[in-house]
Amino acid sequence: MGIDEVYSELLPADKVEKVEELLKNNSGNGKLAFAGDGINDAPVLRRADIGIAMGAMGSDAAIEAADVVLMDDDPMKIAKAIRISRKCLRIVYQNIVFAIGVKLICLLLGAFGIANMWLAIFADVGVMIIAVLNAIRALFVKKL
Repeated sequence: MGIDEVYSELLPADKVEKVEELLKNNSGNGKLAFAGDGINDAPVLRRADIGIAMGAMGSDAAIEAADVVLMDDDPMKIAKAIRISRKCLRIVYQNIVFAIGVKLICLLLGAFGIANMWLAIFADVGVMIIAVLNAIRALFVKKL
């Protein structure tokens, strides 16, 4: 995962201070992630670039403050969550490119008088159905 430094056994005020220091020293090319489960972690979860709450035994305040909530207390799920989000983003980008491409083709065909309104409606509905079917692929993940 590329973890360079780890700090542990800090008091809540020390956690916030350490996160502020790390954010100030960040050169802009990395992200700061913080994982926590207690109410004393909520301010740091909110302040970090990526707040990860361990949701199974975590407090409600930590879950509300976090960007990502893991529903069990296994930190190895963080890597799996990253892979799932990357797969979802690839599918979203595929759908966007496909939808814009079909709409541009219909626009060009309409400009040359080849396409009519019915073709545009059919293409729009077809793109929507194909985009939904493409997005359903994210549900059928065998191994990430």
